[in-house]
Amino acid sequence: RLCRERRAAMAMATLASPWVFSYFKKVPNKSYEDNTCTLGTVRAVEEFWLLYVHLRRPMDERPSACDYHVFREGIRPMWEDDANMNGGKWIVRLRKGVAARYWEDLLLAMLGGQFKVGGDEICGAVLSVRYNEDLLSIWNKSADSRRVCMQIRDTLRAVLCLPVGAVMEYKKHTDSMRDNSSYRNTNANF
Repeated sequence: RLCRERRAAMAMATLASPWVFSYFKKVPNKSYEDNTCTLGTVRAVEEFWLLYVHLRRPMDERPSACDYHVFREGIRPMWEDDANMNGGKWIVRLRKGVAARYWEDLLLAMLGGQFKVGGDEICGAVLSVRYNEDLLSIWNKSADSRRVCMQIRDTLRAVLCLPVGAVMEYKKHTDSMRDNSSYRNTNANF
């Protein structure tokens, strides 16, 4: 039995780094961190699928706003985290009904290392389910590197098969901290 378990472990396709899945739903009088629930950590492709198939998919009929997070292990899905403080996020606003497919495509690209911007530049991704639209974002460490940000934008556009004219917005986390909002006052002309 031990040999079979070792062979199974050796055959796993290891990810470049572990990724943590979490879920946020606001409950009054609780902090952001207290409202965030960790769902699991994956270190291999097989572990991703074992976890992912059991998660509820983002759906239109969610009764209230919530966020899905997938971040590198050790990085909290917060602007204030040391890894995020000097970074930002690309945002794609989605009409209701398409978020689940785009979310899955983004996760596969992110965990599969398709962004090609250097080791740990990509911090994570967030899907924010809201009443009138859903917002997909990918977070990176270096908001001041135009080259890196443009590479992420172009890869995101390709991974999601977005048309050339699709609006993509960028927002630095320092701006989010200043106006206390992830999605207001974004920059479509980065």
